[in-house]
Amino acid sequence: MRAPATYLPEDFSTCGEHVLNKIEPETGVSSSAPWAFLRRYRLLIIIVIVVIGGGAWFLHRTKEQNAANVRPAFFNRDNAVAVSVATVRTGDITVRIPGLGTVTPLTTVTVKTLVTGIMQKVNFKEGQMVKKGELLAVVDPRPYQAALAQAKATLARDEASLADAQLDMKRYEDLIKQDSVSQQQVDTQRATVGQDVGTVASDKAQVKTAELNLAYTEIDSPVDGRVGLRQVDPGNYVTPGDANGIVVVTQLHPISVLFTVPEDNVPDIMRQIKAGVSLVVEASGRANLEPLAEGKLATTDNLIDTTTGTLKLRADFDNSDGALFPGQFVNVSLIVTTLKNQIIVPGAAIRRGAPNGVQSAFVYLVNPNNTVSVRPVVLGVVDGETQAVKSGIEPNDVVVTDGGDRLREGAAVQLPEATAAEVAKARVQAEAERKNEPKGPGARFRRRGGFRPPGGGRPPGGPPGGA
Repeated sequence: MRAPATYLPEDFSTCGEHVLNKIEPETGVSSSAPWAFLRRYRLLIIIVIVVIGGGAWFLHRTKEQNAANVRPAFFNRDNAVAVSVATVRTGDITVRIPGLGTVTPLTTVTVKTLVTGIMQKVNFKEGQMVKKGELLAVVDPRPYQAALAQAKATLARDEASLADAQLDMKRYEDLIKQDSVSQQQVDTQRATVGQDVGTVASDKAQVKTAELNLAYTEIDSPVDGRVGLRQVDPGNYVTPGDANGIVVVTQLHPISVLFTVPEDNVPDIMRQIKAGVSLVVEASGRANLEPLAEGKLATTDNLIDTTTGTLKLRADFDNSDGALFPGQFVNVSLIVTTLKNQIIVPGAAIRRGAPNGVQSAFVYLVNPNNTVSVRPVVLGVVDGETQAVKSGIEPNDVVVTDGGDRLREGAAVQLPEATAAEVAKARVQAEAERKNEPKGPGARFRRRGGFRPPGGGRPPGGPPGGA
């Protein structure tokens, strides 16, 4: 039989109750063993819980510190962003119209022979510079010399016949007065003299033709220029019908450039031409690094190409140094006018984006406390690396030109020592100019005629200023 269970009283002071712990006779283990385990190892359990909680807190704290360390440098004034800056200034800026052009010779001549025969001599070297009238080649002249001699002999014979006929005519005229010959004989002799006169005139023309053909055996350069590669070698039979001719002579100076401009710029160009202004044209190479030559606008085409919406123009260049070569592709810059007293900045200072939620051009304006503000600007014309600004900034303002990719509104910047001194000088000058500005209603208008609110704010309706 199974023995009855034994119950032992146990005092739990916390609740003030007596509880009987049931002990199984087979095992002799109390049924409340887990509670006994907790009581026995409660200190160790508390330590484990504290260690786990401390470790979790430490990991959380470390993660927050790492997140703070990886924040952009512009949020930390001690880690200011090193930038390059420039001072806004006033000056003149040139209005240029860019275009693409091709160097085109004013004269290109394919030299051909005007007589048939054997090419006896080539008197030039390929690529040689030649003058107008300089001998280039010789065709065998002997057949034409013989033809000239024959024409002269025929002329001499016919001139003798004419002289004889004229003497007979004189005799008939004397005899007719004596009634010794009939009038018919006189008329016949007069006709004979006329025929001989015509024959002599024809012979003289033949002589001139033979002389001209003989002269054509010597082929001269029709223009000043450079000869190309020869198309015929000595010993070949040449004719006036040869398509390639003997050589091509290209005039190099002066030379012209044909280029196109958009139709939107045509009114400005025509306005200057009608005013009698001689427009300057600059030609530069494909890389557009520096001008190769400077010339003058010669003429314009008489209609706009409707397929491309462009107008073709021609500019003449002296090209005495040979900088432009026929067929060369060039970038053309047509200088239309020069704008005076413009606010100008380096092109590198202009940035594009939506810093205030509106897509616009803007600059990073350096504040006196070496932080930056986003300042939207309205752009004017551009001339190379120089950009005119219509509104948004003032002369002697300082703007960032390099390093702006890491900047935001209010970011701290670090200026080079030399630049910092120049910036301080510019700020002093700007402050002096503001103090010297005339007071009254007229002071609200800028030199270019724009509205300038008191306190340096932005014009009404203009782009918002930086915070």
